[in-house]
Amino acid sequence: MLTIICITVLAYFIMGKDFSSLLEKVKNIDWREKADELFKKLRPYAIKVGRAAATPLLQFWYVLQDDNTSTLDRVLIYAAIIYTIVPMDLIPRSVYKKIKDKITPEIMMKVEDTLNEWFGAEYEIL
Repeated sequence: MLTIICITVLAYFIMGKDFSSLLEKVKNIDWREKADELFKKLRPYAIKVGRAAATPLLQFWYVLQDDNTSTLDRVLIYAAIIYTIVPMDLIPRSVYKKIKDKITPEIMMKVEDTLNEWFGAEYEIL
């Protein structure tokens, strides 16, 4: 539930909507415990993406733990880290099930071409 609230606050924050009632729901969260749980997910992600990409996430993580950090800032940081490191968790399976039939071979070729452009071509040795 915390993840949903934090992502919603982040969206409302970006859109300039009132999110005060949502902040009320997370004011008594044990942020140290949540930060520890988050760190377990952050480390494997950081190792995959490298030092440069991991730096801002660790900066966020340490600010999340700081006693001087406001609830709003903690919520925004938590949402940003979760959104970055666990994006698939935020896509409900029902949505994927609904659209997966629309992923044509042509779309898959575009996906593969884009990934090859970004990461280089992958070859499987037989």
